[in-house]
Amino acid sequence: MLDARVGLARTAGRLSRRLGRGGGTSLPGKLLLRLQPDALGRLAAGLEDGVGLISATNGKTTTARLAVAALRADGRSPIANTAGANLSSGVATALLDAASTRPTPRTALFEVDEAALPEVVRQLAPRVLVLMNLFRDQLDRYGELDRLVEEWREMVAALPADCVLVVNADDPSVASLAEGRAGAMTFGVDDTSMALPSLPHAADATRCPRCAERLDYTAVLVGHMGHWSCPACGLERPQPTIRATEVVLDGAAGLSLTVEVPTGAVRARVALPGLHNAYNVTAATAAATAFGIDPTTIAEAVRSTDAAFGRAESIAVDGREVVVLLAKNPAGANETVRTVLLDPRPLHLLVALNDRTADGHDVSWIWDVDYEPLLGRVASVTVTGDRAYDMALRLRYGGFSDSVVHVEPEPERALDAALASPGDGPLYVLPTYTAMLAIREIIVGRGAAAAFWRDGR
Repeated sequence: MLDARVGLARTAGRLSRRLGRGGGTSLPGKLLLRLQPDALGRLAAGLEDGVGLISATNGKTTTARLAVAALRADGRSPIANTAGANLSSGVATALLDAASTRPTPRTALFEVDEAALPEVVRQLAPRVLVLMNLFRDQLDRYGELDRLVEEWREMVAALPADCVLVVNADDPSVASLAEGRAGAMTFGVDDTSMALPSLPHAADATRCPRCAERLDYTAVLVGHMGHWSCPACGLERPQPTIRATEVVLDGAAGLSLTVEVPTGAVRARVALPGLHNAYNVTAATAAATAFGIDPTTIAEAVRSTDAAFGRAESIAVDGREVVVLLAKNPAGANETVRTVLLDPRPLHLLVALNDRTADGHDVSWIWDVDYEPLLGRVASVTVTGDRAYDMALRLRYGGFSDSVVHVEPEPERALDAALASPGDGPLYVLPTYTAMLAIREIIVGRGAAAAFWRDGR
């Protein structure tokens, strides 16, 4: 009976592509799960080398891309949801697409939405589970951060004993999930040369996950992630199993780093800018290490992997470099601001704010983003999207003059206006998720980039 349902779901995907309704990255799986709720487990049952899952609020797409590249460099051909469809339906679609592949795949690695993760874990019983970070995001969908942490805690307690749990030592809430679990691995950034002077005012997890006392930090690296300890109960950042010991940021062009693993070191330069991407590379290294891949192979894969769509993706549009940096919550947007400030030239920005379901309808988070460091560095800011005027108001309150900020709610006209801004530097696009998809669709229509679902590398 499952075979008939699989065939029906695949047909739906083909029709979606032919009718131009998208890449069919979710619809087939959505249909199959409605017909067969336990289809994930059934489709993955034959994967002899098991399944790896990666989840986080920020960075899971980039991290999964890097980890998949490492598996491929090791001679494996993992099933993966490289187009970023990370709900249960996207995972099901990826498994569906691979079901007729020959030779039969032996493993899979998926990025998974944080709220969808517990059910995906329950069905797939992963061999490796990587938990990277939890930040405040889409409050209308996820609710408060504490709720997600408790759901993850229950999920971890029910993991099979042979699952390798990999957690971020620098995120207090996530690190605490590995307490008492045999064989757990941790990763983190030991290099504190780029530490922030203090916690951002909108930092999320600032209290001890065990006793709720306010945490002390000797180094704040990204958001609430860093080197932390509790002065009351003694809980502290665990010494990472996988650690980034040297991180050198090369402006907006990328970074170089050394990641120490138990069997050696991964040394690589990657075309992914910002300290947050040092975390992504370190997390991917941890995932690959958990799968038994050697450091040399991991380094080769990391060096040769470019950015995922919309995540520091660089595209030539009408003769100008366009760098797309997804900014969907306070922590991510703050890191995006920090990244563009690495470029010493006058900055030209296109900021796109939507409030659709995939973005979160509540856009009050923009008031928790520290846009003010851009003052004096920005030559032009074009604002667009469904909530363009909300963003313009936020920038006005931040001290940006009307001579710098231009509002154009219609994305294509906004893109053209921003591209026409004078200067020899790139145009940095800072969009929320659906705004990023809309702008990429315009760019794809002009022949400058491929549709995101065609990214099967």
